[in-house]
Amino acid sequence: MAAQISAEELMTALTRIAPWIRGVSEHQPARAEIAAAVRLSARYLAQLHPGKTVELRVPPFVAVQLIEGTTHTRGTPPHVVECDPDTWLGLVIGTIPANFDNNPKINASGIRSGEVAALLPLIKIL
Repeated sequence: MAAQISAEELMTALTRIAPWIRGVSEHQPARAEIAAAVRLSARYLAQLHPGKTVELRVPPFVAVQLIEGTTHTRGTPPHVVECDPDTWLGLVIGTIPANFDNNPKINASGIRSGEVAALLPLIKIL
């Protein structure tokens, strides 16, 4: 079983790169910092809302299953949310609205994929 992620650990990772996520800094963080923030935030969301109904994919860094309900075991899951790391981090801190239907950078399929939108933003960073 994976170690639990604390809110403080997640907040630290996000705060380090928050100016870049918000678009107020042109300095792009190191790939490792972006990867850590993406992985921690996706895994933290899955930790808060465990299950195997929806698969959240943020390539190339992480894929997690979350939300209680039916269990998916093989092949392509019926409910998937996929986006790039920049978009995911914007959703996580609230700089990008969690409106999956109107954002071409978010690929959401399956009737339960919208439940992920209801869980965002995960953390507000001012």
